Amino acid sequence: MDIVICGCRGRMGQAVVKAANDFDDINVVAGIDIKEDLSGEYPIYSDINKIHGNFDVIIDFSNPAFLKSLLSYAAEKKIPAVICTTGFSDEQTEEIKKASKTVPILYSRNMSLGINLLVELSKIAAKILGEDFDVEIIERHHNKKIDAPSGTALMLAEEISGEMPEKPEFIYDRSKERKPRAKNEIGIHSVRAGTIAGDHDVIFAGNKEIITLSHHAESREIFAVGALRAAQHLAKVKDAGFYTMKDVIKIF
Repeated sequence: MDIVICGCRGRMGQAVVKAANDFDDINVVAGIDIKEDLSGEYPIYSDINKIHGNFDVIIDFSNPAFLKSLLSYAAEKKIPAVICTTGFSDEQTEEIKKASKTVPILYSRNMSLGINLLVELSKIAAKILGEDFDVEIIERHHNKKIDAPSGTALMLAEEISGEMPEKPEFIYDRSKERKPRAKNEIGIHSVRAGTIAGDHDVIFAGNKEIITLSHHAESREIFAVGALRAAQHLAKVKDAGFYTMKDVIKIF
């Protein structure tokens, strides 16, 4: 399988390149980034439309500003895309879903198999525990991460809210109002410090008992491997459609 990596010079892009070396059936044939370089291990283009030749899947760890050109290229060339970038607006998310009607697209705000298992476990807990338990989410990341809360924290909150009797309000800051916690809400808290790769805790707090579901990422490698697993899955998909890591988890 030949892949192109968008954002190949970023932290995650470099992690994908490194992880791909451990896959016998995956080759990085080109990259997309701001600074062009055609003399390296693989050619890096500043414009995705400059890529020549055939390849199988695009993996995107770039920037929301790149989305429009990525989707246009993928739809025109009928190249499946694994979109891992975070920080999209609601309108951009809808653009991804619209493009998936013509080409296979897998989109997830976290590529870790473990995180996506955490999502499924949290949904089960929310369904069983119901409104008798308050839900709080704490996410911790390195001090270079620019978006907050993390896309993963929002993904967890959205998936959990789908299992609650009434759609909850997401609360990001309790300092503005002095009042007791409302029953129908999910608190989301962000920590930015050091070199934390990514930690997420989902707290279900009831009457005299607390259940905490946690995921700790020790390295960016787990996200890179997850993206490559997603690319393998997408390369086998024949039909256009909107896919998630839940579809990848079913393989295992």
